[in-house]
Amino acid sequence: MGEQLKISSSPHIRDKATTSNIMMWVIIALLPATVFGIYNFRDTHAWLLVLVTVATAVLTEYLYQKLMHKKVTIKDLSAAVTGLLLALNLPPTAPLWMGALGSVFAILVVKQLFGGLGQNFMNPALGARCFLLISFTGRMTTFVYDGISGATPLAVIRANVEAGNAVLSNVNTMDMLLGTTGGTIGETSTIAIMIGAMILIAMGVIDLRIPASYLLTFTVFIGICGGFVDGIGFFNSDYMVAQLCGGGLMLGAWFMATDYVTAPITKNGQILYGIVLGLLTGIFRLFGGSAEGVSYAIIFGNLLVPLIERVTLPKPFGKGGEK
Repeated sequence: MGEQLKISSSPHIRDKATTSNIMMWVIIALLPATVFGIYNFRDTHAWLLVLVTVATAVLTEYLYQKLMHKKVTIKDLSAAVTGLLLALNLPPTAPLWMGALGSVFAILVVKQLFGGLGQNFMNPALGARCFLLISFTGRMTTFVYDGISGATPLAVIRANVEAGNAVLSNVNTMDMLLGTTGGTIGETSTIAIMIGAMILIAMGVIDLRIPASYLLTFTVFIGICGGFVDGIGFFNSDYMVAQLCGGGLMLGAWFMATDYVTAPITKNGQILYGIVLGLLTGIFRLFGGSAEGVSYAIIFGNLLVPLIERVTLPKPFGKGGEK
């Protein structure tokens, strides 16, 4: 009985990973999309918009915690990640004050007023993006590429379908894959996003359950339901590739749907969550009023997480449990 046992509350499983380490890997994984976006929109102030949005997010968290006499947690880098994700979801021509306003909303309203990291009920960056999209629709849907203002590839495809034209007329799927198109700063290059996704998987930051079920469900839904839309047809491969590479789907599936706080913790729940996101995104894109839908799909999915976890919670064995 000479040994002393240390008794503490759960959880009793310890891991060397810390919040700051995880957030650092997320930032590193976002660098390919960030660097490409800044280069792709080099004729705009994209780099400055990224800097201002990230700095405002960190400063807002610092000031709020100081004023509320709370522990300052900016060293965990979660505020920096929120600011960076928000910046990558903004048009490169968005004014700097809009990026700053979005960061304040993300950190103050969505995150801190609900208790800080681990307590927010929706992804802060996406919550702020939707706030800006509703408040400043014109500025948030104005895209300039190579000095020319125009619609995103998804908007062009949507217009072609509604006009009865060839679905992919004036749209190059290779450009969408590489990222040499109009869009938000971080969403255009599928290749850059996938490089970052592979970093997260290799470092064990995320696994494949959510993004794989999300993208697979979306692909099947688009393939089947596209057949009921004039001009698309069932499992139109070019259309499906364009939908996968266009808009914020890849950025959302790999970097925002996998958010630890707002995603389910159960394994079956994560798969169900991905399926829900895929269905919602497909419905919004095919039958909604906008060519996009990822942000709203993930936010709706966040709201459904408590219910998803309830129905997928493993049943306990033993007395009072499953026999």
